[in-house]
Amino acid sequence: MRNISRKGLLWLLIVVASMTAGSMIYMKGKWVEDEPSPTAAFVQHHMTNPNGTLASYLKDATSESPDVVAGREALSESLGLWMQYAVAQNDEELFKQSYDLLTTYFLMPQKYIAWKLDAEGESLVTTNALGDDLRIIGALLSAAELWEQDKAGVLKTATELTQTLNLSVQMEGYYVDFHDFSNGISSDTLSLVYVDLPTLNAMERYELIEPGTYEKYEYMLKSMPDDGLFYPKSFNVNSKTYIYDDKVNLIDQLIVANHLTTTSHKPDKLISFLKEEFATRKQLAGQYRRSDRTPVVAYESPSVYGLAILLAIKSGDPKWAKQLYNHMITFRSQDPNYPGGYVFNGDTHAFDNLFPLIAETELQKYLRK
Repeated sequence: MRNISRKGLLWLLIVVASMTAGSMIYMKGKWVEDEPSPTAAFVQHHMTNPNGTLASYLKDATSESPDVVAGREALSESLGLWMQYAVAQNDEELFKQSYDLLTTYFLMPQKYIAWKLDAEGESLVTTNALGDDLRIIGALLSAAELWEQDKAGVLKTATELTQTLNLSVQMEGYYVDFHDFSNGISSDTLSLVYVDLPTLNAMERYELIEPGTYEKYEYMLKSMPDDGLFYPKSFNVNSKTYIYDDKVNLIDQLIVANHLTTTSHKPDKLISFLKEEFATRKQLAGQYRRSDRTPVVAYESPSVYGLAILLAIKSGDPKWAKQLYNHMITFRSQDPNYPGGYVFNGDTHAFDNLFPLIAETELQKYLRK
């Protein structure tokens, strides 16, 4: 050190300080960039039935009605989210396992997806769920772009599912929430949360739907009214009217907002509200009263934060995404018996782990760019 000039010593100190600062920044970011999520392990170890389907709840329980989800029953919703996670992770083997579950258990002989199965993989319902169908079709098309193995079979399945939607799950020229394949009855409502624009765009690119179909649904979302902040709940295909609920489910609002980011009509008002709400209340509630924008419930949902993180990413706001992430993971691993899980009072729902898992994965990818 005695042989280094004062000027050289100054430069050495600057270099060391820069390297240290860079290392600190790297270490500060390592929470999301390098470490695998323990939530994936939780899902695989605790939310998976013996047949490989994902259980809706951690605790077992008996469903009192085919229309009510309980216990270890499996949902097409969970399967679609798990497939999206596999695609986001570029995990071909995990996707293949999910695809096998789809074709083995969920895909009915009439080529529709049963929205619910019991824990053994038997379907006690004869209806589909449009939003889940589109999520799964979107994952299939994404997988076909990623991997050559089984590409033909994956595309064939996506085509068959779309044909079923086109033939049976439409009314007045619009997709609707569900069709009962036992009695032939369809809903006359299209929940706006189901208008999955990214999937519809991919379906049109693969020529699974008629040209102009995507544009029609894009126009539906871009031209829908709002109450000054919140979006409607659904669209009646007969009366062509939008329907509002007095209580606003923030998960629904966030999914619609995420879909809107793919259009020129950005969800700026909702984003501003959420950022202000998070800054002042230090949380986002699960439901809000439409009339005065106040929380209806005291609980916080990991799904809300997962979807808000995705919205922040798509809006190009990494600072807000990190803030939401840091808050979201305070709810993780609170129960020492279930590390990695978002478990409260000994129970949890699959989507309260899957949405956060997808958000965490997408945030990792976003910050690596």
